Amino acid sequence: MSLEKRIKGFVQLGLFLKQFKSGKKEESLQILNDKYYSVFEELILRQKAYNGWFDKGNVINSVVENAHSLSLENLSKWISHYTIKNDSKKTIGVIMAGNIPLVGFHDFLSVLITGNIIQAKLAKADNTLIRKIGEILIHIEPLFTDKIQFVERLDGFDAVIATGSNNTARYFDQYFGKYPNIIRKNRSSVAIVSEKDGVEEIKALGKDIFQYYGLGCRSVSKLYFPKGYKIDTFFESILDDFQDITQNNKYANNYDYNKAVYLMGSNQLLDNGFLLLKEEASFVSPVGVMNYEFYSSINELDNHLSKNKEELQCVVSSNNSPLKTLAFGEAQCPGLSDYADGVDTVAFILGLQ
Repeated sequence: MSLEKRIKGFVQLGLFLKQFKSGKKEESLQILNDKYYSVFEELILRQKAYNGWFDKGNVINSVVENAHSLSLENLSKWISHYTIKNDSKKTIGVIMAGNIPLVGFHDFLSVLITGNIIQAKLAKADNTLIRKIGEILIHIEPLFTDKIQFVERLDGFDAVIATGSNNTARYFDQYFGKYPNIIRKNRSSVAIVSEKDGVEEIKALGKDIFQYYGLGCRSVSKLYFPKGYKIDTFFESILDDFQDITQNNKYANNYDYNKAVYLMGSNQLLDNGFLLLKEEASFVSPVGVMNYEFYSSINELDNHLSKNKEELQCVVSSNNSPLKTLAFGEAQCPGLSDYADGVDTVAFILGLQ
């Protein structure tokens, strides 16, 4: 199968997925929609029954973000940085995470766009959406049939891409260390708040905190406030847009549980009824909790984050910050070249050839 056909297939897939933002069917996709639109729409709605974190809003957001990346312009710009052959016989085993909807899609795309075979072991928490997307892609371009495998156990692969926690990474190293591999561990994301940041800036930051209930490695789990910053400004700014997050029982239960645990331990907490703030050095915080620290020097903070870059996925700040980071609200919208852990997946795959 030629690279041109692979690109064309993914562009069509993107057009199909993009429809679920507006709920309006594209006339040009009538044949595809007749077979798959209602089926996929129902699958989106059913996700919360499979995984309580996967509510309709978050699933659609993930579907549409991935659809946006599949435009002809985005795909062409992305692959222009590589020399990609028409086809390859390499089988890439991919162990996917399941913390947010379709979190393994970029690996799926990277393996297939390079002409290789994906052998995917899906997470139990997210094992229906990407399987159906694979089926739709094969319908769009039948030559993908021999390129897509969903398996319970990896076997007969040439390389491995595995995503998990720090604990599972040790097992991945043990089992797959003798093969070419990318093994991803836990990473966190942080936000730098400026003394000039007001309601609009903090509202944008709220998306980075609460999208996907804070379960992704790109979800902000720690805040850095300037010394003397009034935290009430932060709480007041996120109140209207995000207080309904506790309507999800899983989030509410985590918030209540962590509040009880911290209070029993006599920890000092700031609380607005749906988010706890805890002054803590760690980048990692549990669901419903946000760690924070104060900084007196932006340069010292920049140096601190640079020294710990291996633990960080994203750093976000507003235009009021002198540092070059992602903007508030952009953490959950990675481009095709924003590789997890900073490891170029496509270059890794192409290097196998």
